[in-house]
Amino acid sequence: MLEASFSDILQTILIILLVYFAFKLLIKWFGPLILKYFLRKLGKRFEQQFRQQQNSGSPKKEGKVSIDKKPNGGRTSNKNVGEYIDYEEID
Repeated sequence: MLEASFSDILQTILIILLVYFAFKLLIKWFGPLILKYFLRKLGKRFEQQFRQQQNSGSPKKEGKVSIDKKPNGGRTSNKNVGEYIDYEEID
């Protein structure tokens, strides 16, 4: 069976701390750059979708008003649903 010596345990702890602080330092330096890159990419995608939506609409003249009516959905209310019961509150 393997036994860990004190120096091996200490070396493992030091490596873990070194990796932790190196990662923390790299994120501090390169985190804003990575965030700017992704935000810029996301902004371009939103702008492209906005332009695509603006261009896909039908061209209308300035000042012209058009009203699109909603089609009848075929729903009709059924007045014979049931009997109405008037309730009174009892003290």
